[in-house]
Amino acid sequence: MASKPARKTAKKSAAKKARKKAPARKTVKKKAPARKAARKKAAAKKAPARRAPAKKATGRGKLKLTIGIERYDRHFPFFDSTVKVPNTIDLKVLQVGQSVTLRDGTDRHGRMLKGDFDVAEFSMSTFLMAKGRGMPIAGIPIFPRRLFSQSQMWVHPESNLWHPKDLVGKKVALSSFQTTLSLLAKGDMKFYYDVPWESIHWVLTTEEKVKFKTKPGVKLEFIGDRADLGRALEAREIDAFFLPHPPHSVVSGKTAARRLFADCKAEELDYYESVGDYPIMHVVAIRQEVVDRNPWVARAVYDMFNDAKRLAEEYYEDPNWSRLAWGRHDYEDERRLFVRDPWENGFKRNRKNIERFIKYSHDQGLIDAPYEPETLFAKQTLDT
Repeated sequence: MASKPARKTAKKSAAKKARKKAPARKTVKKKAPARKAARKKAAAKKAPARRAPAKKATGRGKLKLTIGIERYDRHFPFFDSTVKVPNTIDLKVLQVGQSVTLRDGTDRHGRMLKGDFDVAEFSMSTFLMAKGRGMPIAGIPIFPRRLFSQSQMWVHPESNLWHPKDLVGKKVALSSFQTTLSLLAKGDMKFYYDVPWESIHWVLTTEEKVKFKTKPGVKLEFIGDRADLGRALEAREIDAFFLPHPPHSVVSGKTAARRLFADCKAEELDYYESVGDYPIMHVVAIRQEVVDRNPWVARAVYDMFNDAKRLAEEYYEDPNWSRLAWGRHDYEDERRLFVRDPWENGFKRNRKNIERFIKYSHDQGLIDAPYEPETLFAKQTLDT
């Protein structure tokens, strides 16, 4: 058995050895945080890929769409943001005119062809020509502007012109040859009233949006200055004009003019009952690239326009919503006379209307050959 001094010496020796080893353990503890920091730094470099969903949550993942439209009542819901926009779309709405300047400019159709908008209200006639030439746009079967041709035919009030047959050999002004109202009026003259449009001397005031070759023997003359047509009619420099927007001097009463038909409303109702629809003027067009990259967007745009139309119809439940004293009465009369909604959208409902425009366009030399209406629209909307 060891003596007490020996045991004390042994304990002191063991304690000294323990103290010598301790720093090594402390050094290990100091290195651990460094390794942990290195691991955090390496992980941070990979973090952005895992944080991507957060960006979508803040709205950065939405599809941005710029839309150019007119200020019709059926478009009000776009301007006051009451239209239902999918949460996958970041919509920028521009109020753009065609022949007039609105808040966000003019020349909507030309600017759509240049790519200024992703979606736009667009000339039906120019749309047919653009598609026939392979331009990169697709149609959405929404038709926000419609007109009968009969109310847009104007003559001198003292003339003896009362029917399209009276215009044979006369000088008639148009906006452009391909303007949709021009296309419709010429086509109606030939196929509805049996008056060949080729027998008229046409005077043009606006450059064509899409170039084409005129049929042989057709009389065309470019004079420009559309705003001056009221004076030209009053001075008998022209015999009539067919325009989607009559000159300001005429609608304001500064220059005298009257419509060709004595009772346009009755004439148009007969036309409607005969052909079965309210003629299309404009279609909604979308850039082909947008649809190709996002096939779902075609149906989303279709739904937004129909939602806006529904909201606009609700305005008329208030008998004093319109500034017209008998606005509600006129609304009810229209529903009774047309039997079904003349503004109904969708491909199937409007197929015959579209076919007639294709027929007119081919006859007038604006497209090289007729084609099926299905080829004009985004395939996601053909079941509407």
